[in-house]
Amino acid sequence: MQTHESPTADAPAAVVDDLPPEVSRSLYRDMLTARLLDTEAIALQRQGVFPAYVSLRGQEAAQVGSAAALDRELDFAFPTYREMAVALTLGVDMVGYMASHRALWHGGLYDPIKSRLSSLNAVVGGPVPHAVGWALGERLGERSGCAIAYFGDGASSEGDIHEAMNFAGVFTAPVVFFCQNNRWALSVPNERQVSGGSVAARAAGYGMPGVTVDGNDAEAVYTATREALERARSGGGPTLIEALTYRVEPHSTSDDPTRYRDRDDELAWRDLDPLPRLRTRLEEAGHADAAFFERTEAEARAEAERIRDGVSTAPAPSGADLFTHVYREPTEELARQQRVWREEVAEL
Repeated sequence: MQTHESPTADAPAAVVDDLPPEVSRSLYRDMLTARLLDTEAIALQRQGVFPAYVSLRGQEAAQVGSAAALDRELDFAFPTYREMAVALTLGVDMVGYMASHRALWHGGLYDPIKSRLSSLNAVVGGPVPHAVGWALGERLGERSGCAIAYFGDGASSEGDIHEAMNFAGVFTAPVVFFCQNNRWALSVPNERQVSGGSVAARAAGYGMPGVTVDGNDAEAVYTATREALERARSGGGPTLIEALTYRVEPHSTSDDPTRYRDRDDELAWRDLDPLPRLRTRLEEAGHADAAFFERTEAEARAEAERIRDGVSTAPAPSGADLFTHVYREPTEELARQQRVWREEVAEL
């Protein structure tokens, strides 16, 4: 069984700007809602409502902190299959978003353009070249938008990541490469698939800054992401952020981490939970009292349950949609397949 580095070997303490109290409270609110919704989603998979689900537990600070720094009018986020908290923070229709986990619709039933969140991408490393292409379009169009591309430490070993970062560095594309290093690429630990010391260390080879941040500190993540976005928006080009965190739950609901992960290591990381960490900071700074946390808990739980019930009862889309969004102009072969579908399935 593989053990991994101690939680004490984390990112150095970041210098965090004094955030307005309302920003920190908002970070906590979204993190808690994401945590509760994640719990509901796992239960839905166990009940057979979702065929599969990938948990984000433990990564709420990295996702919410980075998404909260975006300009929702200008910027665009490109997620993998695990960025549910990013979607929630950006105000995406979460019933529509979670429809993808129920396999009702590929990419979710929400408007990516309005939400500023691209469709889910299950290809490892796949969202990153898309983000660079969008960002380059913004630069060529002399607009002010920035892209943020989410990926994990495992994806950082993919060729797509190298090509995207090299391209972005050469053409100074306004993009933030955001790696959530949750220590495990499925069952493979960092030391067996990341060379050079860290993911962030690779940035120098692409002519961009590499920033390592404590991914369990929502305020530090927010500050690091905001600085990277400001740099990109001012013409400074891309930045690679490596947010060091931990995948507390299995890689997916079909995974068994007891085969490759040390239980004591898991328990040690659970003690570094980002939610109580931010709560303590809010309390010590006098920015939130017991009434705030009680109210936030009730509101977050009600929202998670609303989304759970909504996605559980959402009607399945028409089978005709299989043919509607394939080509701008339907081909003869697609028309033939649709005729067969009508004869063999739709008319039953």
